Amino acid sequence: MLDHIAIQVRDVAASARFYEAVLAPLGGKRTKEFGENIGFGTTGHVFWLVPATDEASAREVHLAFTGPDRAAVDAFHAAAVAAGAESLHTPQVWPAYHASYYGAFVRDPDGNNIEAVCHTP
Repeated sequence: MLDHIAIQVRDVAASARFYEAVLAPLGGKRTKEFGENIGFGTTGHVFWLVPATDEASAREVHLAFTGPDRAAVDAFHAAAVAAGAESLHTPQVWPAYHASYYGAFVRDPDGNNIEAVCHTP
């Protein structure tokens, strides 16, 4: 259903470095630069960082990226913490969501709740 999504960030370069580190374990990479905007994906450009247009505080966004397996979710969390992210929840099974839901949650440089999730046992 989604073709792409963009989030506003205070420092595009700093956020790009963060997302390069945390998306790499999930197979994601920087795929396009368009002016000040930077796109990420595995093949296309489905996730974009764009400069914030004003100084107003942004509302928190929750994004969940798919991990191919639990090891990738673990690696995402480790990369995020190494990049300075606040760990919201370490990698674990979340049976309240479903029996095989394995996810980790971190806070990105702009305060967004970023998750990596694997749905397979």
